[in-house]
Amino acid sequence: MKGLCSISGFCSTKVSLSRVAHMGKVATRMSSFNSPFLLGFDQLDRLLDSVSKNSGEGYPPYNIEHLNETTIRISIAVAGFFRSDLNISLEGNQLIVRGKQQDNGDQKTYLYRGIAARQFVRKFVLADGMEVQDAHMENGLLHVDLERPEPSDISREIAIR
Repeated sequence: MKGLCSISGFCSTKVSLSRVAHMGKVATRMSSFNSPFLLGFDQLDRLLDSVSKNSGEGYPPYNIEHLNETTIRISIAVAGFFRSDLNISLEGNQLIVRGKQQDNGDQKTYLYRGIAARQFVRKFVLADGMEVQDAHMENGLLHVDLERPEPSDISREIAIR
């Protein structure tokens, strides 16, 4: 435990470690949210673990654009997919895009097949308040537009009883 404290520069008697299996070895990761001043951030820690597990997936490629002050667009390359092959859903604070091409039973002979025809699941974690405004396909790209709410500063006095 002493080694963890000297490496991180932060020592706490309540250290949270998560175990990650990689190539037959077990590695540990110290949580960043163990400060007594960060209350209720355990969900964020689980969220970061979930995102790190999905970060190694490279198919299908995607872009994230900032269209204006409140709108973000996710563009996913879905060449060869029809609208009926794609599904977009919101599960909690995750935007999940699934693609599965239907097997038409066509027996095609390819000389070269460079367009991937495999199924995929692509997950994006959305901040609280983000809303999906639109989804459409254009030129082999699936565009999903997200609206970010205007930040509001809320302050109030707390009465002491």
